[in-house]
Amino acid sequence: MPPPPTARPHLGDATRGRLLFGGDYNPEQWPEETWAEDARLMREAGVTTATVGVFSWATIEPRPGAREFGWLDRVMDLLHDHGVGVVLATPTASPPPWLGARHPETLPRAEDGTVVTYGSRQQFCPSSPVYRRYATALTEDVAARYADHPALLMWHVNNEYCTHCWCDTTADHFRRWLAARHGSIDALNAAWGTAFWSQRYDDWSEVLPPRRAQYIRNPAQALDFRRFTSDALLDCYLAERDIVARHTPHTPVTTNFMPLWSGLDGWRWAEHEDVVSVDSYPDPADPLGGGARHALTADLTRGQSGGRPWVLMEQAAGAVNWRPVNRPKPRGMNRLHSLQAVARGADAVCYFQWRQSRQGAEKYHSAMLPHAGPDSRTHTEIRRVGAELARIGADISGSEVTAEVAVVHDWPSWWAADGEARPSSLVTYEKLLTAWHRALWEENLTTTLTHPGAADLDRYRLVVAPCPHLLTDAALRALTRYVTGGGHLVCGFFSGVVDEDDRVHAGGMAAGLRRLLGIDTLHTWWPLAEDETVRCDDGTTGTLWSEELTAAPGAETVTAYRGGELDGLPAVLRNGRAWYVSTLPQPTALRGLLRRVADTAGATPVLDGLPTGVEAVRRGPALFLLNHGPQAADVPLPMPHTDLLTGDHHSRTVHLERYGAAVLRPTPTASAGGAG
Repeated sequence: MPPPPTARPHLGDATRGRLLFGGDYNPEQWPEETWAEDARLMREAGVTTATVGVFSWATIEPRPGAREFGWLDRVMDLLHDHGVGVVLATPTASPPPWLGARHPETLPRAEDGTVVTYGSRQQFCPSSPVYRRYATALTEDVAARYADHPALLMWHVNNEYCTHCWCDTTADHFRRWLAARHGSIDALNAAWGTAFWSQRYDDWSEVLPPRRAQYIRNPAQALDFRRFTSDALLDCYLAERDIVARHTPHTPVTTNFMPLWSGLDGWRWAEHEDVVSVDSYPDPADPLGGGARHALTADLTRGQSGGRPWVLMEQAAGAVNWRPVNRPKPRGMNRLHSLQAVARGADAVCYFQWRQSRQGAEKYHSAMLPHAGPDSRTHTEIRRVGAELARIGADISGSEVTAEVAVVHDWPSWWAADGEARPSSLVTYEKLLTAWHRALWEENLTTTLTHPGAADLDRYRLVVAPCPHLLTDAALRALTRYVTGGGHLVCGFFSGVVDEDDRVHAGGMAAGLRRLLGIDTLHTWWPLAEDETVRCDDGTTGTLWSEELTAAPGAETVTAYRGGELDGLPAVLRNGRAWYVSTLPQPTALRGLLRRVADTAGATPVLDGLPTGVEAVRRGPALFLLNHGPQAADVPLPMPHTDLLTGDHHSRTVHLERYGAAVLRPTPTASAGGAG
């Protein structure tokens, strides 16, 4: 094998100056005579890539050690002959029944000791050496066989890593991980605060994963187990990644994240991917069609990718199958979500899946080619998306999105904030992150999610930290450097409360953060009931939470509480360029506050005066206008533009139908035509 290159490949090596379009393809579900029709319809729909093999372990290895590659050879050749590149998966996400039957030790156990048996997917213990041995052996043979196949565009390792396990094998692995992290049993006892409730450990053999217990489990133990589980799964990924990278050093490797899932530390994982990819399933029943959620997923994925283009590995062409009520996407929404992903940095737009399954757990999950066939409304819309991505690909592919606002997000902080026995179960990390990001999205302030300890915070005019509940010393130094260097910071409530071991800081907040935010004393937290609000002296109200705090000398009380126990105390506090918000303002109030600080910081919306529900994003040379509202909208333009999707010229306004979109470039004055 040739030596690894000095730099790993990137998405551009797969896209080759275009936007990829396609989806998961599972030909093993269908008789072989169907495959030729699939390939023909893919070509007609503008499909340029298919993800193959994700759940094909039992088909390739029907019994231990067998290898049946003939069908996959024919699929790879067929797709290549029709101009469709392949994102080839290592099929290790769903072990076949024979592995669980012959090796029950590979099956995960739940917190209460129940065996999670086979018959679904992801039924493996990440710590099982037997699972890893079979998975890497299969990966080795897949990589060796297809390393030189001309259809190969990219590797897709496993799928949606999400398995947790509490078995004895996991317990042994957890102990080794803890010993490496803490060094000694005394250090572990100190980190976990085991003096409380007589939990002190005398020997490593006594330490267990946080299994089902009589009452509340040790929160520091639970936090470390979340870290460990993320790392154990990462070990599985790295073992397979290293194999395919060794066989094909110039072919990029990815694995698909689930959108805003708490189970993996996405910052650590992204460091080990050539291409960052995500699955995104915004809810069509959301009042704005899930546009805000889709934007949050995109901004997080772009942040994980370091600002570089990323892959939308899965989305739904219509309805999913796992919500209590599975609404299809109205006409136009599928196209809108696809273009929204491109606007926020995606260079590949893909779906689960190509042909809708007739059997199995996802037979009611929509697909690019639905049960209704190629003449259906869904497939007609898919063809339109494929044609339009081909039309704009040369202008958009490889370009970056410029964001002036960063939103701080951290997985360990999420794990700690949502632990057991907290002040309010109504307050969740995800709820806060979503609310703050949505406020910025509705103000058309382009954002990127970033790690609180990121070294490049100074590239942003404004940094927003909705809930950095667990704040490391390094992260606090980074935020302090950012503010003292001229940056503007807005921090939400219940922040900086605990250290890396979930130990509450003296004073209820890290001293350095109190100084930065202008807080003299944080007396106590006042969580609110579900239907309870607090009034503020500017006429706004807050929800979920409030705090009894006093301002340090020199800090300004921007908004004070009115009435009740907190009357006259700060609701919003400003200390120079650092702001602290001790409640969750209702949506319009939060929007107004963040817009005020953004204006002060010099962070400007992409366009002002947009109709409700219209999103504007600049990517490279293009201005994307996306109407998430159910009514048509007219959008004023500051100068003439040409729509890359249609070729139409717009001198003053653009008319967007409901769920409509435009991709605009400024029109040279001499060639500007027609009033839009």
